[in-house]
Amino acid sequence: MNLKRAWEKFWFIVWKDDSFKGWLISIIFLFVVIKFIFFPGLSLITGTQLPLAIVESCSMYHKGNLLSDYDLWWEQSSSKYLEYEITQQEFEDFKFKNGFNKGDILFIIGVKPEKIKIGDVIIFNAEQTNPVIHRVVNIEEKDNGFVYSTIGDHNNAQLPLEKEIKPEQIVGKAVFKLAPYMGWGKLIFYEHVQKESNKGFCKPNY
Repeated sequence: MNLKRAWEKFWFIVWKDDSFKGWLISIIFLFVVIKFIFFPGLSLITGTQLPLAIVESCSMYHKGNLLSDYDLWWEQSSSKYLEYEITQQEFEDFKFKNGFNKGDILFIIGVKPEKIKIGDVIIFNAEQTNPVIHRVVNIEEKDNGFVYSTIGDHNNAQLPLEKEIKPEQIVGKAVFKLAPYMGWGKLIFYEHVQKESNKGFCKPNY
């Protein structure tokens, strides 16, 4: 009975108490649930330590995002994909064929090296603070395993760090956009430390 009373009191404080104390306890309770129950549970289900990823740059941006002019984008961007024998028709079947925007939140799942395909958007650790989210354009199988190469849809060329990505660098594969722009709620606090070229909303390069 005492346990039941204690639970009812706790439930009242967390969800019904409008006082400052009730508000503070609710915030702490939600933080604990999200950090120590929700995210660990989601990581277990998805098979990756980063099941949700906020897009922090414009490297995968297409003008207009979901409403982009795909043919115009391909006309301006085709050369870097044709170099890897990826045609416009093949690209149309890729996930995120219209790219995604800075601030979008992506749902990530773990993926086995042999299951990664050309056109997949992977997230991987590189020689920088945060992981990179780019599209796979080449896969080679060598004696010591697979080696992947990626490029950003909005970038003019590959970055040196994405020319030879090893399986142990891969965090997971993006499968769908969970919440467009919602990541700005976090990004806005870090804009002041970004390079000038990375600040603000994405702009088309065509």
